[in-house]
Amino acid sequence: MPFIYFTVTNDLSYDQRMIRICQSLSDAGYTVHLIGRKKKTSIPLDSKSFNQTRIFCFFEKGKLFYIEYNLKLFFFLLFRRMDGICAIDLDTILPCLLVSKLKKIHRIYDAHELFCEMKEVVSRPSIHRIWKWIEKKTIPSFQFAYTVNQPIADEFRKMYAIDFEVIRSIASYKPRLNHTNREKFILYQGAVNEGRCFESLIPAMQWIECKLIICGDGNFMSQTREIVNKYNLNNKVIFKGMMKPEDLRLITENAYIGTTFCEKDSLSTYYSLANRFFDYMQSHLPQVCVKFPAYEELNNLYDIAVLIDDLSPKGIALSINELLNDEEKWQRLHENSKIASIELSWQNEEKKLIQFYKKIFG
Repeated sequence: MPFIYFTVTNDLSYDQRMIRICQSLSDAGYTVHLIGRKKKTSIPLDSKSFNQTRIFCFFEKGKLFYIEYNLKLFFFLLFRRMDGICAIDLDTILPCLLVSKLKKIHRIYDAHELFCEMKEVVSRPSIHRIWKWIEKKTIPSFQFAYTVNQPIADEFRKMYAIDFEVIRSIASYKPRLNHTNREKFILYQGAVNEGRCFESLIPAMQWIECKLIICGDGNFMSQTREIVNKYNLNNKVIFKGMMKPEDLRLITENAYIGTTFCEKDSLSTYYSLANRFFDYMQSHLPQVCVKFPAYEELNNLYDIAVLIDDLSPKGIALSINELLNDEEKWQRLHENSKIASIELSWQNEEKKLIQFYKKIFG
């Protein structure tokens, strides 16, 4: 069977999406090698059925990190045997393109988001110009590509006349106990990044009589902690940091309400479909979620979340409090999530992934 390399800039221990993809392809008979980064704080990797390598970089963020990582990644890939290579988002696309051309192998692009439309990119004009140049020079050279939802696929088609397959990042279905006696705390899981509405969610906790647990880390962590201190909410907002998937799942299954908020001033987030939306659903966890197209489409089918337009602190507090105090509504969303978790599962979605790679490699 073909030997495929996948490349990310994430720490592999916490990348649930790539673990799912690589595991599914490995189970289907492909030889898979996943490459990511190693940080000073990285924990040991768990053994998987696929190969894993982490590249250590002296620089951990900014332009110097990307330059160092991409150079090391290029030379690492250059001397390995492979039949195909898949770049995950723009931050590893250059070495993948160069190596695939030199080796004359299949190249695949996996777009988890509209990278150049993220707030942290768009808000920095010089950075945006660099990434947009990379995007224009590389994506048209990728014959095979997929992304996480139809709106993002449509945007790529408009820009580059390339058909992106849609393979959603959905958590795996696992039969679960009926956890109705949950602790009354609010959960945010995922990247603590700019544009995720922490400037509104944290102040909202002033008017919510329970705790907020934040599981994750990111480029907005220091600012988020400052907001917590500013509003004197250290007793209400608990930071758990990065967690292994199995530990995170236990917290999710014990939470009472999940949250998925993003600002509207980024096209990437407006068209997003966050992993956490499905993680909450698979844990039968009702959630309060921003009313963006991808979420609205799914919620119209399954009714598993409260969707809101008002992302002000008082708007968020009002919506969360209404769900906290409406046991009948909470139970309805909880039961609907049980049904949705069977239909919207990785076990169903991975069939499209395997078919996609079968078309490439036969």
